[in-house]
Amino acid sequence: MTDTTTAAYIFGFLAAVVMLFQVALALGAPWGEMAMGGKFPGRFPPMLRISAIVQMLLLGFAALVVLTRAGLVLENYFVFSKSAIWFVVALCVVSAILNTITPSIKERILWSPVTIILVICAIVVARS
Repeated sequence: MTDTTTAAYIFGFLAAVVMLFQVALALGAPWGEMAMGGKFPGRFPPMLRISAIVQMLLLGFAALVVLTRAGLVLENYFVFSKSAIWFVVALCVVSAILNTITPSIKERILWSPVTIILVICAIVVARS
């Protein structure tokens, strides 16, 4: 297994964890203090629940791009993934910055390490 493959699998696994978290928020899990800066402790209001679904879909797209770029899925989209991977890298960098500077301590402790690992994995796959 190459570094690229390992990085892609790690990215996919962590993305799945975050996606499940977003689905739980959208379904009303009382974890608002661990997302969106902790501005809405408890259950998200309806508009933020929709936002959680959008974030989940965006992360799912990012995971598909990473897995495609690593040659693990969707071989027909490999050429597209060569440029799309840099969008994923940028998205992950922004996410890591926001999760590192968030006023929510719980969000920072939980998601900063995850988003930093996502950045590293995305860069490893992008440079392959």
